[in-house]
Amino acid sequence: MDGLNNLKPERVVRAFERAGWKVMRQTGSHVVLKKESNPVLLTIPVHKGKPIKKGLLLNQIKAAGLTVEAFLGYYK
Repeated sequence: MDGLNNLKPERVVRAFERAGWKVMRQTGSHVVLKKESNPVLLTIPVHKGKPIKKGLLLNQIKAAGLTVEAFLGYYK
C-alpha cells in the first residue's frame, strides 16, 4: 500500500479519468465522478494544499474496482 500518502487531489481526479471515469459535477470542493459501466459514484475532496487521506483513497479505489497498483499506474 505504499505510494498512497500525500497524493494531490487534482492528480487523483485525473488518474480516475484515465481509468475511464468522467467528472459529472463539482459541488463546492468535492468532485463527483461516474463511470458508465459502474453504478457507484466517486466523490473526491479537492481542498487546496491538502492531500487526500489514505483511508478515503483506499475506499475510492476499491469502489472503482481497481487495485492499488493499477491506480498508481494511472496516477503516474
